[in-house]
Amino acid sequence: MIVRARAPLRLGLAGGGTDVSPYCDVYSGRVMNVTIDRYAYAIVTAGNGRETCFHALDVCHEETHSCDGNVAGGGPLQLLKGVYARVSRDFLHGEQPSLTVKTFSDAPPGSGLGSSSTMVVALLQAFVEYFSLPLGEYEVAQLAYDIERKDLGLAGGKQDQYAATFGGFNFMEFYADDRVIVNPLRIKNWVWAELESSLVLYFTGVSRASADIIDQQSRNVGNKNQASIDAMHQLKEEAIQMKECILKGDLRRLESTLQAGWVAKKKTATSISNPLIEQVEKIAFANGARAAKVSGAGGGGFMMFLCSPEQRIGLTRALLEQGGSIMDFHFTHQGATSWRII
Repeated sequence: MIVRARAPLRLGLAGGGTDVSPYCDVYSGRVMNVTIDRYAYAIVTAGNGRETCFHALDVCHEETHSCDGNVAGGGPLQLLKGVYARVSRDFLHGEQPSLTVKTFSDAPPGSGLGSSSTMVVALLQAFVEYFSLPLGEYEVAQLAYDIERKDLGLAGGKQDQYAATFGGFNFMEFYADDRVIVNPLRIKNWVWAELESSLVLYFTGVSRASADIIDQQSRNVGNKNQASIDAMHQLKEEAIQMKECILKGDLRRLESTLQAGWVAKKKTATSISNPLIEQVEKIAFANGARAAKVSGAGGGGFMMFLCSPEQRIGLTRALLEQGGSIMDFHFTHQGATSWRII
């Protein structure tokens, strides 16, 4: 039997960072995001003998471990091994089955599209299918968060796991004690089409580790840096406004909300923007962009630009001259999914 799973990557439209502790534990967080038709994939099949093979196909890295001892953590395959270890411990009574686990992604780590967390969700969804585990969407998302943030100690928030699991346009609420409420939005078809036609997704060519930025944001909140906390409050308010704009189809106000959120985001940590990002943003506004934002923690990865659909071609040409690349995409309704091939 072959089990395959995929989970969609996401664009963070507003409120990103307010889903990170300690801010969401103290003040509660709000995030507005949407998933796109770019995915993280996981494949699980039976292994050979008493060994399990972990293979990240897109980075050409492979490890084989004995099923008779603890699977060593860390390294470039830590996400694969972390999910395997947690499922073994929590659902298989500690048994370590012989498996072959393979992964690949449509976006590189550090892209700002939630690729690492999305990969954990895809892996977990594959294990849920393979072992018929009784886990619903909220349980999958929370377990993926626990594996990445607690078991592996990787810094970050909660929105990526829930976006990848649920899919679509979602307004998310984050509270203390890991309480999360996901509110799926019913978007009018014309709003969906217009927004999709107005967004340009540009890869700067620079992947960045988000942990340092997230750590700085967390320290600023923990140290009661009022300027940073006020900026986080504004980010949360922009998420609420973004939800209203999308539901009402107020795309002009949506542009100003996206831009205001980006301005506030840059106040939460000094490394969120840099000269490369500022230069690309300047070029974009000179060529038809009406709003700009870095997706994810910042520092690099993908940048989003809103423009009139008829100005997409000119904006795209100007951005390509900066040396990066454009990712074509569509929004998607569906979250993590899995299937069997017998």
